[in-house]
Amino acid sequence: MKDGVEIKIKKGVPAGFGMGSSAASAAAAVIAFNQMFELKLDDNALVEFAGFGEKASAGSVHYDNVAASVLGGFVIVRTNPLNVIKIEPPMNLRMCIAVPTLEVPKKKTKVSRGVIPKKVRLGDSIANLSNAAAIVAGFMRKDTDLIGKSIKDVIVEPARQHMIPGFIKVKENALKAGALGVTISGAGPSVIAFSKSNADLKKIALAMSKGFASANTKCQTVICKPSKGAIVIKK
Repeated sequence: MKDGVEIKIKKGVPAGFGMGSSAASAAAAVIAFNQMFELKLDDNALVEFAGFGEKASAGSVHYDNVAASVLGGFVIVRTNPLNVIKIEPPMNLRMCIAVPTLEVPKKKTKVSRGVIPKKVRLGDSIANLSNAAAIVAGFMRKDTDLIGKSIKDVIVEPARQHMIPGFIKVKENALKAGALGVTISGAGPSVIAFSKSNADLKKIALAMSKGFASANTKCQTVICKPSKGAIVIKK
């Protein structure tokens, strides 16, 4: 006996804007199959199979993307062997995401990876590792201020910012409006600002819009909080 399944995808995540669009589809499919066939897969297996799905749609596996889509929250991924570690985020953590109205190039992720320097200064590597460690500590301690202040990338962000019109102004505006930290979302061109629930989030979003407007670029803004990951909703 052979079983067949037809999957229809209705997705509100724009493709090619650094928001994990392909990972979202892969995560949804894995969670649906796991429940439908009562597979009872653990987190590592769910993420691994979601990785196969993303490779089929995007051409390569990005476990950081699929892990976050499957499990939600803050996720650390180690490979060889695959090891997924989830940490619950602070309850008051909020994000403002500005999605510019741009025509992204084909194979955008490959293009974005191509501008990353092949060699980096030891000091820059130490700075990024230190900030990454501080971000983990921030999530462990549920310290939103520490998380935001540790969002500092001295390697990838400087190499990619020229691909995002008005990025410097967007970041500057968001910080002045009260954002704790600002960086490129994924491979871009979306920009993400981290803040608290009691901050003026609409003010931060408007400031980011004005930053893009300074480069004659329109954008949409989204205010959100960490999710619980992919879930099955029965109708």
